[in-house]
Amino acid sequence: MPKKVLMVVTNHEKINKETPTGIWLSEFGEAYNEFKQHGYEITVASPKGGQSPIDPNSVSEDEPADILATKPHLENTVPIDSVSEESFDAIFLPGGHGTMYDFPENQKLQELLRDFYESDKIIAAVCHGPSGLVGATLSNGEPLVKGKRLNAFTDSEETDTTLDQFMPFLLESRLRELGATFHSAPNWSEHVEVDGNLITGQNPQSTLAVSKEFIKKLS
Repeated sequence: MPKKVLMVVTNHEKINKETPTGIWLSEFGEAYNEFKQHGYEITVASPKGGQSPIDPNSVSEDEPADILATKPHLENTVPIDSVSEESFDAIFLPGGHGTMYDFPENQKLQELLRDFYESDKIIAAVCHGPSGLVGATLSNGEPLVKGKRLNAFTDSEETDTTLDQFMPFLLESRLRELGATFHSAPNWSEHVEVDGNLITGQNPQSTLAVSKEFIKKLS
């Protein structure tokens, strides 16, 4: 039986009137392609279902063809309310600034993350994807991230983007406030943290490394 992986992506498409956002394509595409190569059965879900917008800044003129080829999988995602933890072996949250708006308050995503964690299943997230962990609590009421060694897009990297002023919160700061043990590397360098079944990566440069750790755990 092939392993079944749930990928949850954003539906949010604007930071403000002038600034479109969405998913960071390589964070989805690199992971999707790695999982496919290992024969995993992948379901792509989002808070509302339907299209997951792609951040235009994440698609360059020299974007690899195999990454561009994953775009159709973002056009008709299933609504997150229609999936359950029992159907999957692991969950993966790619980032993009859009996730900062529709992941943290999504009750169904919070429930899924709790259920995956408490069922000893793998949770992985990269860049802004860990914004999904912000609202997640365990059955005992504790934040899922409390005491966990992890990382995510750093406050310093957010300052580099100049989008920090528009964010609903700064991800690193919020995770620290929730009791996470946050470890980071210099801006824009590959960095992955593994704490039990929780795997997190710092930025787009870390997606492949996160995917490989995810596959190692799932195997």
